[in-house]
Amino acid sequence: MASLLTLSSTATSSLHLSASFKGNVSNLKASTTHFASVKLNLTHKDHSSRKPLIVLNQASSSSPITTSNSVASPRLRLDNLGPQPGSRKKAKRKGRGHAAGQGGSCGFGMRGQKSRSGPGIMRGFEGGQMPLYRRLPKLRGIAGGMRAGIPKYLPVNLKHIAAAGFQEGEEVSLKSLKSKGLINPSGRERRLPLKILGDGELTVKLNFKARAFSAAAKEKLEAVGCSLTTLPGRKKWVKPSVSKNLARAEEYFAKKRASPEWSEPASA
Repeated sequence: MASLLTLSSTATSSLHLSASFKGNVSNLKASTTHFASVKLNLTHKDHSSRKPLIVLNQASSSSPITTSNSVASPRLRLDNLGPQPGSRKKAKRKGRGHAAGQGGSCGFGMRGQKSRSGPGIMRGFEGGQMPLYRRLPKLRGIAGGMRAGIPKYLPVNLKHIAAAGFQEGEEVSLKSLKSKGLINPSGRERRLPLKILGDGELTVKLNFKARAFSAAAKEKLEAVGCSLTTLPGRKKWVKPSVSKNLARAEEYFAKKRASPEWSEPASA
């Protein structure tokens, strides 16, 4: 009898299992899962034609799984426009105390010219020593002036005119050379006058109209029998008072040359 009592006591003690949950069981509710239900259509009469069921791992695929419970991105409107996070940075506020993060002198040091307000130090200043822009060699000027290297004419050689196919008696000028395609001035070159150079030979009599001719070109063209017309250049602008005085001087010397007692001055 004592053995039966001990067995029953051990059996009842083994039934009471220890659990970690310490709360009211009546407050527990069933949680809803967000997994979509899978429906399998297995109502096939012919079991021989049944296809095997293949389960794919959609978590590893690149396209995300969209469900009805997913939250859509907010619509782009004027009231929610803004820059990308991190693309804009607040300006550093200087001279606003220690809490601003630059200390008591806000990053400008204790004393000196660079710590004062105002324009600061001029460009190129090196503390009093001879600066670089004064140590370099000095240019005293350019021979012929600053415009010495700028072209003054639009040059064309005789060999190019001969290859253009001009017929006898035609006119050679800026307009005709543009129509033939020999020159195509652009920019500043459109205002430059024409100059004929003597590189090449010409056998056709042509009428040349240009601002200037080189000595070799003039000799070759005159030997062929071409007519040369030197076009006048643009007059330099002068004050109205100066132009009036020049006109009066020209009129005076013209009358003096017309007088019978005028004689040419002897050249030295």
